[in-house]
Amino acid sequence: MWNRKELKEKAKNVIKNNYWTAVIVCFILMMFTGEFGSVTVVTRENGESLDPNYVENRISTFFNEEERENLIRQRYQLNNVPEQAINAIRANLNNIIKSEKYIFKIWDAIKLFYLEKPQIGIALCVGAIIACAFIIFISEPLTVGGKKYFLKARENKETRISTILDVYKNKNWFHIAGIMFLKNLYNLLWFLTIIGGFIKTYEYRMIPYILAQNPKVSKKEAFDLSKQMMNGNKWKAFVLDMSFFLWNLLSVLTFGLLGILYVNPYSLATNTELYIILKEKAIKEKYQYCEILENNQ
Repeated sequence: MWNRKELKEKAKNVIKNNYWTAVIVCFILMMFTGEFGSVTVVTRENGESLDPNYVENRISTFFNEEERENLIRQRYQLNNVPEQAINAIRANLNNIIKSEKYIFKIWDAIKLFYLEKPQIGIALCVGAIIACAFIIFISEPLTVGGKKYFLKARENKETRISTILDVYKNKNWFHIAGIMFLKNLYNLLWFLTIIGGFIKTYEYRMIPYILAQNPKVSKKEAFDLSKQMMNGNKWKAFVLDMSFFLWNLLSVLTFGLLGILYVNPYSLATNTELYIILKEKAIKEKYQYCEILENNQ
């Protein structure tokens, strides 16, 4: 069994021994992966795309008032019950999975073609595709690199920042990107069942750590092992996340400064300690595929 206090105490020691490198690593993750709910420079946007009427709001600057009214009128003439239901799903899903909102923007681009605005549609579609590629091939492997940094930091007081780039230095890059893409895709599909998505979010939680420890694992091994490790631990992991609520609130009140300087490293180090506890249990109880957790690459 594990408890939050024990995990957090161990995490504090890791942060103490690697403070500035941990801060810089988390800042990089915040900027390029959205790891802490932030936005990525250039390729990510704030929550404006949570609005089901994103297209109208986004392109309003390209139309005069009369054209905008006509466009919105046409938009709502197209609406029917199924489309309204889909828009409701979109509004709830957009920021849960990192890449799916760009898929929805491709959807928006198709609508612009219908509304005879092909230039804007093409621009929006190309931008969404580029953003998706960035997330799949850069952001997601970098997320795994961040996990690898914290796994090493708990053992080494002088862990280098460049550790986060180790995932790009060998042939495992595209393998990691592929498994992380499937993780996000499956999670997105499960969110169509509403509650299933939240359950799967925690069920898949250990996949990035497993890849960080052994990037050569197969998709089946990573998914099955994460499922076994999180069995009976999903609710406790949720409570662990909620225990950072006040810290995150303080971070908001300091305009994110506290998050950058302490909360983000503290949170990620704590979750790394959770992985270590579950990993040791998996090896001790001989979970299926547990041998891959003994290979630290």
